[in-house]
Amino acid sequence: MHKNQRLDPHSLISGRLLANNVIWNFLGALAPAICALLCLPILKRSLGMERLGIISLAFVIVGYFSLFDFGLGRALTKMVAERVGQPNGQEIPGLIWTSLFLMTIFGLLGAALGFELSPWYVYRIIKISPALQRESLLAFYWLSASIPIVVISAGLRGVLEALQKFRLATSIRVPIAIFTYLGPVLVIPLSHSVAAIVAVLVAARLVQCIGYLAACLLLLPDLKRLSFASPASLFSLLHFGAWMTVSNAVSPLMMWFDRFVIAALVSVAAAAYYAIPNEIVIRLTIVPYALLGVLFPAFSTASAHDPERLDVLWKATLRYIFIAQFPVILLLIAFAPEGLRLWLGQDFAANSTFVARWLLAAILINSVSQVPYAHMQSIGRPDIIAKLQLVELFLYAGILFLLARNFGINGVAVAWFLRTAFEAVFLFYFSARFLPSAKAAIARLGWMLAATMAIFAVFSAATTMEIRVPLVAATCLTGILINWFWIFSARERRFLLSSLSRRSSLGD
Repeated sequence: MHKNQRLDPHSLISGRLLANNVIWNFLGALAPAICALLCLPILKRSLGMERLGIISLAFVIVGYFSLFDFGLGRALTKMVAERVGQPNGQEIPGLIWTSLFLMTIFGLLGAALGFELSPWYVYRIIKISPALQRESLLAFYWLSASIPIVVISAGLRGVLEALQKFRLATSIRVPIAIFTYLGPVLVIPLSHSVAAIVAVLVAARLVQCIGYLAACLLLLPDLKRLSFASPASLFSLLHFGAWMTVSNAVSPLMMWFDRFVIAALVSVAAAAYYAIPNEIVIRLTIVPYALLGVLFPAFSTASAHDPERLDVLWKATLRYIFIAQFPVILLLIAFAPEGLRLWLGQDFAANSTFVARWLLAAILINSVSQVPYAHMQSIGRPDIIAKLQLVELFLYAGILFLLARNFGINGVAVAWFLRTAFEAVFLFYFSARFLPSAKAAIARLGWMLAATMAIFAVFSAATTMEIRVPLVAATCLTGILINWFWIFSARERRFLLSSLSRRSSLGD
């Protein structure tokens, strides 16, 4: 019997394993961010703003070129997770090798396009000092060469995630992610060249890719024999990947399009007043993304093996995301003027408070809507999401231009909120069609979000700290009571009480 057939799918969706994996996924995102905070000031002093800006732009562009996996990484994760422990588990090696073969071809096409566009981009699009143009071009060539490595690494990591090996994946990913910021610091004594720094980082990405491959070969020995997917599985891979590609192309447009509209219709200065709170707000998605990164393969496994467990995971994830995000967003909305004033000055507080509050309200809706988003992908319906986003893109563009022209950055923030709410309504609608048992939870969430938006409006209207501080305290206390008696299940309450009891006894 093949090793992948002996894997128990039910063990891959156990609560304890998933909770541990969420922690590992969260730490995997947090550790590089902390390293960035420590290393970026050193890089700024040593390299200067121009070189640092070139490196930042280069990685943004390569990040977009990761679209050249054409959604196969996500498709591979889903299909492997579905086949674990099933008689068709013998198809897993063929699926993996077929996906890697296609990813290699697509990655090489991306690399070729990157090589072709690099001179045009360096010499004509971005304004680089003549003295730095040559090393910048070499850096972009190195990054273009890394595109196949990045694409293949994403596919291999997806296999580890499908097997719920997040601890192993994180142990490979985090050192390289930290090295992304620490590596340039170590290179500085030897060279300040952007090309040299990027070459070292590309070498680190190659080491990471080899690490992922070694881990997959260790877990799935059948991979040592080359095999390919059946025509039916190949069609499923390409079909899923094609719709994922549409979403992967449209989502960044809707995420960043607003800044260009502000710069064109309002002013570049206004774009800064909008972009900075927007950047901070987007960082709040680290919690739902860490959670859903683990739950997506779990949803796929549960949908194929245990639909009742899928229902439990779906509802629990929705609760935990809301509980985790609500108090943080509440505090940020309540004290947005003071926070912006202390951090960036009175001008930002005056111009960005309204923007920050609407974006924060939108990010709460966006966070909970990631649950139906992951659910739809896990059951093989990325086409619904892609079609929804295509419609959303055109509607959003029209509303964005209208509100930006009439209300400036405040109107753009409202447009962002409306887009997020529109997407959430339809994601929950379609998710409920495939998981009817979730309808009651969705209705309850709707009432909670309506009440939450009313609370946010009250805090926004309260102008003095004397009013807001007791309101925050009262709201947090009420929220704790509602969570305990209305949101948490009896089983979850017993688990929390037993955990607290164990901690108390250990303390004694």
